[in-house]
Amino acid sequence: MEWFTAPDHWLSRTVFQRALACVYLVAFVTAALQFRALLGERGMLPVVRFVERVPFRRAPSVFHLRSSDRFFAGCAWTGCAVSAALIAGLDALLPLWAAMLLWLVPWALYVSIVNVGQTWYGFGWESLLLETGFLAVFLGNDEVAPPVVVLFLLRWLLFRVEFGAGLIKMRGDPCWRRLTCLDHHHETQPMPGPLSWFFHRLPRPLHRAEVAANHVTQLIVPFLLFAPQPIATAAAALMILTQLWLVLSGNFSWLNWITIVLAVPALELPADPRSTPDAPLWYVVVVLTVAAFLLFLSHRPVLNMLSRRQVMNRSFDPLHLVNTYGAFGSVSRVRHEVVIEGTLDEVPRADSDWREYEFKGKPGDPRRWPRQFAPYHLRLDWMMWFAALSPSYAGPWFGTLVERLLENDRDTLRLLRRSPFPPDQPPRHIRARLFRYRYTTWRELRETGACWERTYVREYLPPTRLAGPPARRP
Repeated sequence: MEWFTAPDHWLSRTVFQRALACVYLVAFVTAALQFRALLGERGMLPVVRFVERVPFRRAPSVFHLRSSDRFFAGCAWTGCAVSAALIAGLDALLPLWAAMLLWLVPWALYVSIVNVGQTWYGFGWESLLLETGFLAVFLGNDEVAPPVVVLFLLRWLLFRVEFGAGLIKMRGDPCWRRLTCLDHHHETQPMPGPLSWFFHRLPRPLHRAEVAANHVTQLIVPFLLFAPQPIATAAAALMILTQLWLVLSGNFSWLNWITIVLAVPALELPADPRSTPDAPLWYVVVVLTVAAFLLFLSHRPVLNMLSRRQVMNRSFDPLHLVNTYGAFGSVSRVRHEVVIEGTLDEVPRADSDWREYEFKGKPGDPRRWPRQFAPYHLRLDWMMWFAALSPSYAGPWFGTLVERLLENDRDTLRLLRRSPFPPDQPPRHIRARLFRYRYTTWRELRETGACWERTYVREYLPPTRLAGPPARRP
């Protein structure tokens, strides 16, 4: 069945599979290290409460069977172990059917986590990892050459990621059409990286060129993925370069990395001369059936892309098999940050000794330079950016966060860079204030050493305590 396989894609499949397993590993490590404070039995949005009110058919997950912290940890660390085995190439040593089952394990575990993850897992890179991971199940191992139809579906997915993101920009914020969005984006993005300050300070004409190049890469280049070689390779390479530029400019979880991984199968890498027997009939039937089903489901994201009311990062089925993507349809002009502070004073006042909690990734101390965390994802830090946009984003979980800080909860404090209080002396009161942040100028940076300048805006949460008489406001 020469028509069914592409023998010249041996190496690109191998690179794709190992790189995808690396992304899986990062995702499972992120879940394992953060779930107790976010989704655990005493977390901000406990899984046990979610599965009580949401039926299995709406959110398929193994956690409908059991939702204890120990079981969640077991699933997350099992995902880490399987991902590490896939990185090491265990699937290549197994029979074809067993390799497919092995690739199915991390997908099934991660879809279970995403479907109960609620707001912490409500971003496009989660669905993108799942859609990519599901296709990887049917890509085969060393017993068979890569199936042409699966390679096509991977390019189709990459096309939807890039083209959908381009359309949402052109239909969204006018600054994308005026080529001015990058005058603000590097300063107001959810989690800046160590080079974001320098990107923001690039000359404005270069920012215009960046936006124009982005439009070309997302609105024109994706069509070239379906052109003959070496054109498809050039298109994929250009997308990879664009994503690496984005990696340098900020922390976007594994969004950029999974997009780079998706571009690998389109590259024309040196051919492997090995020969293998024809693909077994059962494998051909399974792959073609799944491909036909996925192509049928694709009409939903296609209709969404054609719609004037296009939405981004939407899953159309509970298993996240085919989704729509997009990012930054609108760009904030001003950066606000919620600063959380505590005091040991029994009666809080404006002049009390208020001590600031330091987060790992989100801006806090103006002198503290941002760090690179991606592809590792700091979920609480990311959601704090949304909380600053509007308290409604933080409504379901912010109160519990404050409660856990008042308790000096160990798992919650592990999500932070530093607590200003010793473990045996929790704060009596917690308050939150909203500040406007802006990048300093070159001159201010030289004089003060601070990359940020912040200005108080308003009270976000008045002084709050766990129990007792109502706290006096300062």
